[in-house]
Amino acid sequence: MAPAVTSLTEASDGHEIEVASIKRLAGSAALSSVPSEYTYTKNPNEQGDANDPEHSIPTIDFALLTSGSPDQRAKVIEELGRACEEWGFFQVTNHSVPERLMKSMIDACHRFFDLPEEEKKEFQTKNLLDPIRCGTSANVAIEKVRLWRDFLKVIAHPEFNSLYKPAGYSENEMGGLEVKHKDQWVLVNAAPGAFIVNIGDQIQF
Repeated sequence: MAPAVTSLTEASDGHEIEVASIKRLAGSAALSSVPSEYTYTKNPNEQGDANDPEHSIPTIDFALLTSGSPDQRAKVIEELGRACEEWGFFQVTNHSVPERLMKSMIDACHRFFDLPEEEKKEFQTKNLLDPIRCGTSANVAIEKVRLWRDFLKVIAHPEFNSLYKPAGYSENEMGGLEVKHKDQWVLVNAAPGAFIVNIGDQIQF
C-alpha cells in the first residue's frame, strides 16, 4: 500500500502534485532505500570543516545582552551584528528559557506529527503567509531535490498563533542543519539547549 499523502502542492502547469509525508514514507514496509528525488551528491569542494573555528556558527550569549556592563553589552552587540552580516545564522545560549519548557514544546510537536493524516490536512495550505502550516520538504512544485523532512511552521510574532491540537501544543534532536558560509557548507554543531536563529531577510543593514 502506498504511503498516505500529507501534502498537495500546485505545479507550474496548474496541476496538483501529491507528496507522501516523510513520516509515513519512512515507516512503509515497502521502502528499501531513499527515493531518488530526495538524494543528491555533495560537492567536496563546497564542504567546510565544522571543527575549523572559521566555520563555526557564531554563538551569542544572551545574558551579556542584559549585562549591567556597558562594555560587555557593546561587545556582544558588535558580535551579533557581525554574525548577521557574515552568516545570517547564529546560536543563542543563556537565554533563560527553562529546559522543561523546551522539552514540552518538542514533545507537543511530536504529538502533532503523530496525529492521523486527515487531522493535519487543514494546516496543509499553499499560502506561505498562513500563520500555521505543515507539509513536506519546502516547495515540491519547483524543487529539483526534495528535503527529507516534514515541517510545522507557526508564526509567533507579532502575535503567537497557537495550535488547538494536539492538546498542549521544532525539530527533533537529530543533527543535519548546514549553513553556507564563504561558499562552504558547514554542519551546525549546536550547543546543548541553544536556539538556532536564521535571520533570513528579516534584518536589513
